[in-house]
Amino acid sequence: MRQQPGEQTGVGTRAVWSGEHDGWEGSTQVPIARSVAFGYDDVDEWLAVGRGQARGHIYSRNTNPTVAALENKVRALEDAAAATGFASGMAAISNTFFALLAPGTRVVSIKDSYGGTNKLFTEFLPRFGIDVALCDTTDHEALEAALAQGCDLLYLETPTNPTLKLVDIARLSAAGHAAGAVVVVDNTFATPVNQQPLALGADLVVHSATKFLGGHADALGGVACGRADLVRRIYHFREITGAALDPGAAYLLLRGLKTLHLRIAHQNDSALRIARWLSAHPAVTGVHYPGLEDHPQHDLAQRQMCGFGGVLSFSVRGELDGLRTCLPRLRLAHRAANLGAVETIAGPPATTSHVECTAEERAAMGIPEGLIRYSVGIEDTDDLIADLAGALDSLEP
Repeated sequence: MRQQPGEQTGVGTRAVWSGEHDGWEGSTQVPIARSVAFGYDDVDEWLAVGRGQARGHIYSRNTNPTVAALENKVRALEDAAAATGFASGMAAISNTFFALLAPGTRVVSIKDSYGGTNKLFTEFLPRFGIDVALCDTTDHEALEAALAQGCDLLYLETPTNPTLKLVDIARLSAAGHAAGAVVVVDNTFATPVNQQPLALGADLVVHSATKFLGGHADALGGVACGRADLVRRIYHFREITGAALDPGAAYLLLRGLKTLHLRIAHQNDSALRIARWLSAHPAVTGVHYPGLEDHPQHDLAQRQMCGFGGVLSFSVRGELDGLRTCLPRLRLAHRAANLGAVETIAGPPATTSHVECTAEERAAMGIPEGLIRYSVGIEDTDDLIADLAGALDSLEP
C-alpha cells in the first residue's frame, strides 16, 4: 500500500494522492475492479475478511477496491474518520436518513432544500412515522426553537439549491448537539475546497459526487462521510439495501477529483465576476450569490466558506416569459438538469433542482418559476459574460 499524504497537506495534494493505492502490475492509476466477487483459497483468511478482521473484499455490493479508493479520497478531503459510497447523491441522503431514523424519531431541517431531499421530508419519511419540522432557511431562531422541542437528526444544506441561501453550520451544530441530534450537512454546492462542515461541528457530510467532485457530468455517485460509528450504520444499511456505487463510475469520479481544486478555484473566480456583471444588467431583476456584498448572508459566507462556489441563480425581466426568451439564446451552456461540470449548465428549478415538486411547492419554498440556475464551467469568463450579454440583450426593455 502506497504511503498516503498526511491530513496536514493541502487540499490539492490530497485531491491527487489520497486514497490512491498500488495497483495491479504496478499501475499508477487505480484500476477498475469489475469483479463482482473476490476469491480466497484459504478459508481462514476468507472468514477473517468476512468478519472484518482483515483487509479485503468479498462481494462488490458490500465493498470494492475501486469504490474504496474513492471513499478514502473523499474522506481525506473532508478530514473525516470514515466514508462510504453510493450509486447517487440521493442514495447517500436517503440511506443516511433511513439508517439513522426510526418511527417516532424527529428531523429538523430547512424549507428550501434540494427538491429530492424535500420530497423525502414531505412524502416518504412521514410514511414511516418519522416527524419532520421544516423551518425558514435563514431563521436560525426558528431552527433553534424547533431543535429545543426535541430532535434526533438535524439536516442542513448550505448553500441551498438553487437560491444560494446559507445556514450557520457552527451555530446550528451546537444547538443540534444540545438537543441530542446528529448533524448532517449537504456540502455538494460548496465542496470540501470551499467549506469544511465537520470542522464547524457537523457529524456527517453528504455529497452528490455526480456534481463538482466528479466534475465531468459522466458518472453518478454519492458519498457520506464523518464519524466512524455513524458511517458504519449507514454503510450497513447500504450494503443490505443495495445502493452500491458501480466501480466504473467510481473510477471516473476518482479521475475527476484529481482536478477538483483547480476547477473550483477557477469556478469561484468566474462565478463572482459573472454575478457582479449580472447585478448591473438592466434585464436582470435579482442575483443570488453569497460572494456578492449585498447578499443578505455575505458576512456568514466570509466566515464559513473559503470560496463562494461555482453556482449562482438570477431572475430576468418578464419572469417565466423572459426565461423562455433568453435561455435558448445561450450558446455556451447546456440546458440540462445538472451542475458542477466543466461545461456551463443553465436551467429553471422546474426542470432541474425541483422538478419533482409542483409550482405551488416551489413557491412555498421561495423559489420563483422564472429563476435561472447557472452553474459556471471552466470556460473563459469573458466568453461566458459575452454569451450572457447576447441572451439578455434579447429581452425587451
